[in-house]
Amino acid sequence: MFGNPVYLVGLLFASIALLIFLINWKTKLHPFLALLVVSLLTALAAGEHLVDIPETLIDGAGGTLGETGVVVALGAMLGRLLADSGAVRRIADLVVEHSSPKTAPWIMTAVSFVVGIPMFFEVGLVVLMPVIYSVAVRLEKLHDRPKMWYLRILIPAIAALSCLHGMVPPHPGPLIAVDGLGADVGLTILLGLICAVPTVILAGPVYAKFIAPLVRLEPSSTLIEQYTGTSPEKADDAGAVRQTAGAGARSAGADSAGDDAGSAPGTGGDRGAGSGSGAAASSASPSGPGAAGAETEKKARQVPTWMAFVCVLVPVVLMLVHAVVVIIAPESPAEAVAEAIGNPVVAMIIGVVFAAVALGMAARMNGEQIRSSFGSSLGSIAGVILIIAGGGAFNQVLKDSGIGDAMVSATSHLHMNLIVLGWLIGIILSFATGSATVGIVSATGIVAPLVTDESSMFISLIVIAIGSGSIGLNWVNHAGFWFVKESFGMTLGEATKTHMTVQTLVSVFGLAFALLLSLLA
Repeated sequence: MFGNPVYLVGLLFASIALLIFLINWKTKLHPFLALLVVSLLTALAAGEHLVDIPETLIDGAGGTLGETGVVVALGAMLGRLLADSGAVRRIADLVVEHSSPKTAPWIMTAVSFVVGIPMFFEVGLVVLMPVIYSVAVRLEKLHDRPKMWYLRILIPAIAALSCLHGMVPPHPGPLIAVDGLGADVGLTILLGLICAVPTVILAGPVYAKFIAPLVRLEPSSTLIEQYTGTSPEKADDAGAVRQTAGAGARSAGADSAGDDAGSAPGTGGDRGAGSGSGAAASSASPSGPGAAGAETEKKARQVPTWMAFVCVLVPVVLMLVHAVVVIIAPESPAEAVAEAIGNPVVAMIIGVVFAAVALGMAARMNGEQIRSSFGSSLGSIAGVILIIAGGGAFNQVLKDSGIGDAMVSATSHLHMNLIVLGWLIGIILSFATGSATVGIVSATGIVAPLVTDESSMFISLIVIAIGSGSIGLNWVNHAGFWFVKESFGMTLGEATKTHMTVQTLVSVFGLAFALLLSLLA
């Protein structure tokens, strides 16, 4: 019975159903623990020897963390240093200094795209929040289309940050899929960026222009003052808005690490910040321009804008080098060097060290301040790293128990496009569990045995599709949904029409462009 393909495929679906139940049950079991419990029970039900199960779980968790966990930790350190040094503030200044009704949404799209490369979704949004509010307030006062500019500026940021978070390494989700499917990380980054650019444009400024006049978002005066340091009545002075745009800029790592910390508390359809912000927003932002905001403002003035962009892009460029060298100079001496520096771990180490030296000197941060910034960044990603480990254990059980081979046998006659299959599994599990990472690790484990003799390009496109699927249908059981809702005082309906719809559009467009590129694979 244990070796019967029908039984094993049924066991796979039963284990997924149990995982969804445990995460969504009234006890809200943490995804890490839920994954381990399901992995243990699945191994037992598949007939794996009891003495072999611990080794399977340890090998799966440790093997996945061997590279992915290190890269995630380094990425968190880089993102926190960029925020604490004021580098992100310098990038965000571009929006404030060049904002107009026509250019502001597009500039915000570009800035959010760059910021989203090294930062988790909520971390990047928290860092950009003062800029979003300040630019929106300024445009509200200077132009005759009130109650529209908040969404015109916010939606491009959501689209860019979520797209990069789900589709492009070195974010943890895509890295998990890269590792599980054996994809080339440089090629995946290149193809992911090609898919991401049109996706963000369509789901960001284009959709914002359509939906903004239909949803009259009106954040409370408390929220506006919290993020801009000025009241709406005083916002007529564009210079004052620009001067205070960075008042709320601060370190953001402690609040989030993707969608996997569990659902934030919310209250149905009420307007969730009438007298203040929700739990997520209030913990992420000061009530006004205090000492921390002034210090960040001071450091930001000392960091050149070009240096801020370079520090963000160094690790990504290094990871792209290998893919480019393979194309233009395959089997040359340069390929070995490119392969070494393009390894995600090496690229991130170089990027973090470069940023520490460059930003430390520019922002006049001493060694103690840099170490403090790095140390405080790690607590925010503990949950993500644990979920990655749990997902690795689950995937190893699927392999060792023969469930993966059973899936190959059961689906070999269906001839379903693996890009579509990966996307479909990713979006269903992400929606059902409230965790993008759970969706990615589970989809990767299910699809991996089906990937046999496909080209490197096609495998990278499967990675992008799985990541795209994990972004979609981000609704009430995702912490990111409540974070956006409460930070802008939205009703449940407003958050559904904006945040959830934007991320679902990103998911669908990401799949569409992956399928288009697959015609060339």
